[in-house]
Amino acid sequence: MKGFKKVLAMLLAVAMVAAMAMGCSSGSGDAEEEKTEENTEAPAGDDAEAPTEDEGSDEVLKGGGSNIIYVITPSVSNPAFKAEADTATAKAEELGYEVKAASHDDDPTKQTELFDSAIADKAAAIICDNAGADATVEAVKKARDAGIPTFLIDREINAEGVAISQIVANNYQGAKAIAEKFVEAMGEKGKYVELLGKESDTNAGVRSSAFHEVVDQYPDMEMVAQQTANWEKTEAYDKMEAMLQANPDIEGVMCGNDTMLEGVCAALQAAGKKLPVIGVDGSDEAAALIKSGDATGTALQQFAVIAETAVVQADKYLKEGSTGADEKQLIDCIAITSENVDKLAGFVYTE
Repeated sequence: MKGFKKVLAMLLAVAMVAAMAMGCSSGSGDAEEEKTEENTEAPAGDDAEAPTEDEGSDEVLKGGGSNIIYVITPSVSNPAFKAEADTATAKAEELGYEVKAASHDDDPTKQTELFDSAIADKAAAIICDNAGADATVEAVKKARDAGIPTFLIDREINAEGVAISQIVANNYQGAKAIAEKFVEAMGEKGKYVELLGKESDTNAGVRSSAFHEVVDQYPDMEMVAQQTANWEKTEAYDKMEAMLQANPDIEGVMCGNDTMLEGVCAALQAAGKKLPVIGVDGSDEAAALIKSGDATGTALQQFAVIAETAVVQADKYLKEGSTGADEKQLIDCIAITSENVDKLAGFVYTE
């Protein structure tokens, strides 16, 4: 009996030890499981916060990877656009970039092809005087998606946050300033006509509105005709010739740009007339007509300043991730008349 009790006591002792061991093992497993769950959740929490940080920051475009800057403008047969292309090219090369300059000829399809070429060439940046406020938006977005920043000059697009910079002449201010000179030259009265630029170009509407904000204040000023000549010299000549035949008593002409001013002055010369005529651009051709007395004045858009500013900002952005300026920037125009025309050369005004 004593032997049986002794064996039973030993078995109970073993059972107790086993139970304690199982209890310890179970507790350790729960702890490890909890620890594992905590470790798994922590990185997930960090990842969840990352997108929140990015949501409030602006994406910095690094460029396509090459050292090429594309300069895309309307036809360089227009002296203003030639000044843009030449100035932008010279400044970019001075800063150490390779430059590919091309014209879209105001054709949105051709412009899209040029943007595609820039993307294929992995361009560092694009400087563009665009072919349409609406038509250009998708091309700029496509370049942006490829990491290539676009810097627009002279003409804005109907979208913000797509291009890095939109640097344009203060067309409203400039057109108003030269319209005041027109009213003075007209003696605040008389019949006049207006030639408008390309309808798809926002500048055409802005300039015309600014002209009329000044001229329409004078009840004795009467507009007898208004036609579009699409920024073109030959078309302006033809339209002016037709308007003179329909309205032989025209006493003045407002032109949306200097190229049309040239055509108008040529038509007036052919008709043996010399009238007050104004334009907008500040070309050397307009300056010559002002000096000869065939034109009254022009509003100088500082194309060279605008183009150079865009290249400098592109370089700064690529190196620092910011231009340090707002997206939309206005460069004031200068009213050019016989009084200060000698200070103008190559779209550069020298005090």
